[in-house]
Amino acid sequence: SILLDDNSTFTGEKTALPNANSVRGFDVIDTIKTQVEAACSGVVSCADILAIVARASVVQLGGPTWTVLLGRRDSTTASLSAANNNIPSPASNLSALISSFTAHGLSTKDLVALSGGHTIGQARCTTFRARIYNESNIDTSFATSVKSSCPSAGGDNTLSPLDLATPTTFDNKYYTDLGNRKGLLHSDQQLFSGGSTNSQVTTYSANQNTFFTDFAAAMVKMGNISPLTGTSGQ
Repeated sequence: SILLDDNSTFTGEKTALPNANSVRGFDVIDTIKTQVEAACSGVVSCADILAIVARASVVQLGGPTWTVLLGRRDSTTASLSAANNNIPSPASNLSALISSFTAHGLSTKDLVALSGGHTIGQARCTTFRARIYNESNIDTSFATSVKSSCPSAGGDNTLSPLDLATPTTFDNKYYTDLGNRKGLLHSDQQLFSGGSTNSQVTTYSANQNTFFTDFAAAMVKMGNISPLTGTSGQ
């Protein structure tokens, strides 16, 4: 449903706070869908395309592969409020993150593994400004370097990589960063801040294969959250 634009019957999810100026690449999916429709019309949903592209992207960047279960149908509606309420905020603390994932049948282990997706991608200055200027659980030199591109006022949409060392490689450096107090988002560093998830972060930091295995399993599990199938959806 995130692909749907606003129309007369609903306001879509693209302008929800966690998505606005953040989620990108819709044109890529549109292009793929156009080409797939030309090859075999009415067979492959956009939802399945998103699931396949997620895996392809991870593999292309050096990460693990997994079997993508297919047969999802597309939603015909979207919910701005659902996106605003259900997507965890970068300001979330550990208990809020655990609760958010648990509500969708995902374990704390899944939370830590899926957060490793932040080994790629970028975040806007507005999402981590409070952390780099106000928090103590952060490496001083790291905070200083990020401040150079994220001023205390202005520059809200300036981007910084979530993984400073290898921002375009799918690896376990995200967890190494957390161990060194170099998590960019508050919600990232919460995974290694003296709480129940510290040991799992340490494990992934030391063993990339374990992270890859758990990430792949969690992606399949997440892909099974209430998919539209059969006669539901489009």
